[in-house]
Order: sequence, then structure tokens, then C-alpha cells
Amino acid sequence: MPNLEHPAYPAADLLHLEGLVPCRESQVSTLLSIFGERQQFSFPSIFIYGHTSSGKTYVMKTLLTTLQLPHVFVNCVEYFTSRLLLEEILIQLQSFSSGAEQTSPVHCDTLSDFVRLFKQAVASQELQDQTLYIVLDRAEQLREMEANILPAFLRLQELTDRNVTVILLSEIVWELFRPNMGCFEPFTMYFPDYSIGHLQKILSQNHPPEYSADFYAAYINILLGVFYMVCRDLKELRHLAALNFAKYCEPVVRGEANERDTRKLWKNIEPHLKKAMQTVYLREISSSQWERLQHGDGEPGQLKGLSAHTHVELPYYSKFLLIAAYLASYNPVRTDKRFFLKHHGKIRKTNFMKKHEKTSNHLLGPKPFPLDRLLAILYSIVDNRVAPTANIFSQITSLVTLQLLSMVGQNDQLDGPRYKCTVSLDFIRAIAR
Repeated sequence: MPNLEHPAYPAADLLHLEGLVPCRESQVSTLLSIFGERQQFSFPSIFIYGHTSSGKTYVMKTLLTTLQLPHVFVNCVEYFTSRLLLEEILIQLQSFSSGAEQTSPVHCDTLSDFVRLFKQAVASQELQDQTLYIVLDRAEQLREMEANILPAFLRLQELTDRNVTVILLSEIVWELFRPNMGCFEPFTMYFPDYSIGHLQKILSQNHPPEYSADFYAAYINILLGVFYMVCRDLKELRHLAALNFAKYCEPVVRGEANERDTRKLWKNIEPHLKKAMQTVYLREISSSQWERLQHGDGEPGQLKGLSAHTHVELPYYSKFLLIAAYLASYNPVRTDKRFFLKHHGKIRKTNFMKKHEKTSNHLLGPKPFPLDRLLAILYSIVDNRVAPTANIFSQITSLVTLQLLSMVGQNDQLDGPRYKCTVSLDFIRAIAR
């Protein structure tokens, strides 16, 4: 029995829509009840929120396109000013009548101009008899525009006296939108995150035709068992599933196992999923490079230099500053003379040094150091002479901003600021290389 039913829309279209939006049937059913029939006035504004990759944009596009409802879809990140946003809405309205992408340019400087031009566009396209939907994706960007833009969109139906509904899609809650002077309250709707069962059902629909659905579903179950605790993003999981499926099928292709031999297939794919865990979300290399990396020689847990720090680009002296900060954090002050002076003389090994010589400073963590010690080590490790200019000090501030260094204490200390180096030894090796 179909879950989506509405007397205003054909049953075949609703059945097709239900197959396109799995695990979101309840949200689509609620939206259809709010929309009503085509000629009826809908709610003036609807606010839909939920975490990233919860299906807000996809469901809304699919719903409006499948049922062939007149709509305008605008991403507020692409059109980041009020003028660009209003003009894009009017340009898309023009395309309804012309049926082509290229339309005459529209100039809209103020909100009153937009209301006037909007009335003309709706009247010319004979849209008075059905609801027009304006969807604003990434609507949190509206808070950065003029103060009258958001309240105007929320009651655009009243301002234009036309059958129009504005739908706001956002990742934050409505309480962070509400202006101080008050505004028309939209109908709020929440899209929850996909559960592991929902992700299993959605990802299993993409199985290749040469393999059975049960075989691909078992692969998705293994993939979610590894990645679900660290990644709930449907797009990222779909990318990981496509990227690692060929490796999962290798024993079957070579004839070493059949599709039901789950244990042997898991043994083959486990080290490669662990490698993928280290770069989830980063996308440091392309899919073809990742496949070549999987087929190359090396230990399963080794990334062959693939990590975030190999792609960090810093100015010339910032690299030396970071190396000097690492040396200052992990070497005791008493060793500076021995390490950084050419003629330091003979150094006695005290009982304290003998007692603690087996303790690794990396296990103890970074120690704070003053600014003058950082600069002293910098001057000793750089070949040419470095003048303590404002450029050097600004680069130290930039390293703190990038969280490669952390400032310890307050800025108003009389003895000067103290810092800690927050990067790992592998990071420093990559920078020094």
C-alpha cells in the first residue's frame, strides 16, 4: 500500500515520488498536506531545518520537479547579496514564459522594485491560478543581508497579493533567525538525521547490475559498521561505497571466494577501509589516485605520505618558526646551549639528567616557552641572518590563528607571551623535509 496519497495529484506520480525519496515519506506527506491543491493558497512561508546531508534540498527539488509545481530554486551562497538574490528570482520567473535559459537582464535595486517586478512576472506567466514556490537553500545567509530581506520573504504573499509560498532550507534552528523587531512566524519543519537502517536502505539501492542485491547489501552493512560512528554524511558514505567496492569484489573476481563467503571478503577489505578512515572528509586525492594507492605495495596501515600535513603551505620563515617552536616545546631549556651553540664547551651529565634520560619528552607533551627563546632558536637554525621585523611577529600571530601554535596565559603579561607547539612530530618532519 503506498504511503503517499493526495487527491490533487495522480497516484502514478505519487508512487514514482515515493520511490525517489526513500525514508522521507512522512516529511513529504506533511509537505503535500501543507501545499494542498494547486489553486489553493498555501502557507505563506515554511522553514525546514536539519543537519547537513539529511535530504532537505534533494527532497524539495524532487517533490517540486516530479509533481511539476511552478517553483524557483536559489542557493543563497551563490547569490550572496540582496540584489543578486532578488534579480535571480526574477530571472528564473522569466524563464517560465520564455522556456529558455537566456532571458533579458533584470535590474532590481530595492525591495519595492522586486515587489513591483514580481507582480508583473507572475501576471505575465498566468500563474495566478496555482501556487508559486520560492525555495531559498542555505537560508542562513539571509542573516548577513539587509534587515528587511528576511521579514519580507516571510510575508511575501501579503506584500505581493499573489499565491506564493517561500520555503527556507537551513542547517540551523529558527531561533537563530528570528529578528529582534519581530516578524511573521513561518511553519517550521525538522528533517532528522538518517538512522543506520535508513542509510542501509538508501545505499543498497545503488547496487551494480552484475552483482546481486544481497551481496551489495552485505557490503554496505560492513561499510556502515566501520564508518557510521565517524561519518553520517550520506554523500560521503556513497562516495566511500563506490570507491571501495572494487576492492571488496577482488576475491570473487579471482575465484577465491563466492558471494556468501562474508568472512573472507571482510579480511580482504578491512585494511583498505582502515586507510580510508584516515582521510574521510578530506578528499586529499582523486578517486583514480586512491585506487592506484590501493593497488600499490606497502603496509596496509601506511598512507605513503598521504595526510593533511603534506598539503600545508606556509611562508618560508613560518616553517622555520614552527620548527623552532617544536624544538622549544620538546627540548628542556638546559639543552639549548648544547644543541644550538657551536662552542658550548664540555657539559657534565648531572644525576638529574641520568635519572630522566630514558623518559621521552613526547610522552610528556609540549611545554610552554617564552617568545625570546623561540626567536633565539630561530636565529640559530636559519642559515642567513634574520632581522626581528614586524613580518616575523605577524607570522607568529598567523601560526596561532591557524592553531599550529597556542598562546599560554594572557596577552598583558609583563614577562611577554608564552606559546606551545600543537603539531605532531610527523608534521614537523614533513615541514622540515
